[in-house]
Amino acid sequence: MINDVFARRFQELTAAFDKVPFERSRASSDDLYVKRGDWMRWATSAQSLIRAAIGEDSPHYRNFVAAVENCNGWDHEVLTLRGVFLSAKDDFDGGYVFNVDLTVSGEVFGDFVALARQSLAEGHKDVAAVLACAALEDCLKRYANVCGLNTQDKTMQEIVNALKSGGHVGGAQKTLLDTMPKIRNSALHADWAKIAEPEVASVIGFVESFLLTKFSP
Repeated sequence: MINDVFARRFQELTAAFDKVPFERSRASSDDLYVKRGDWMRWATSAQSLIRAAIGEDSPHYRNFVAAVENCNGWDHEVLTLRGVFLSAKDDFDGGYVFNVDLTVSGEVFGDFVALARQSLAEGHKDVAAVLACAALEDCLKRYANVCGLNTQDKTMQEIVNALKSGGHVGGAQKTLLDTMPKIRNSALHADWAKIAEPEVASVIGFVESFLLTKFSP
């Protein structure tokens, strides 16, 4: 489930903060600071996770963004970032927050799949293929982003390969994913002769299963 991915990433970034190097200031031996590249690297990953797991409208995200904007690397500023992050983690782990955008996305994908299934049942194979493949590609990209993978300018095959190599999909889903890019390319390039009804049905079934296992809270 997608919440399991979030929870694991919260744990990873909590541990990663302990490795952020604090150094003594040359101006004052009592002051500690962190080089911009070091704290910004951690903060960027933390901000991305809070946004994905809880949403941009949450106070956790807004406070974290404000803390980043005010951070110059001094220890109290970097520790403020950590404090806001841990607040988000505690509320997420306790089940007190959820990402409305992610829930809505799952519902939208579900609507696409329902339309695709209806179109296929009515004999409109090509329409069903386009709807199902569009939902497939979008939900794979969204899930890859949550897993911390870069999807910008990536083909669907590259995204599939990254998900597989990172261990983010397994079992039957991993096997079925191998066939999806070919079907997607034929559908979105209107190469209808290369797509049969059983293949469209397989895409619809895969997206339904993927939504249940990855986009359920």
